Amino acid sequence: MANHASALKRVRQTRRRTTRNRANASRLRSSIKRLEQALASGNRGAADSLLLATMSAIDRSIQKGVLHRNAAGRYKARLTRAFNQLSAQ
Repeated sequence: MANHASALKRVRQTRRRTTRNRANASRLRSSIKRLEQALASGNRGAADSLLLATMSAIDRSIQKGVLHRNAAGRYKARLTRAFNQLSAQ
């Protein structure tokens, strides 16, 4: 355990940041899962509204440092491709 005041402050800061980062990552994963479930079930209406919300969540996760921009682009490309295949059917 830290003994110096500055080290104790760092422990507190790390705890706060970890909590915030976990919440952001969890929110992102939940959003992606909801969209994937809508796509798998073939529910185009739900997928349409969830697509925009998920893309927004992915973009926010880049800004917050949860995802690397290339990983985010990969997620967006795959989800958009799946949505377009659903729309084409």
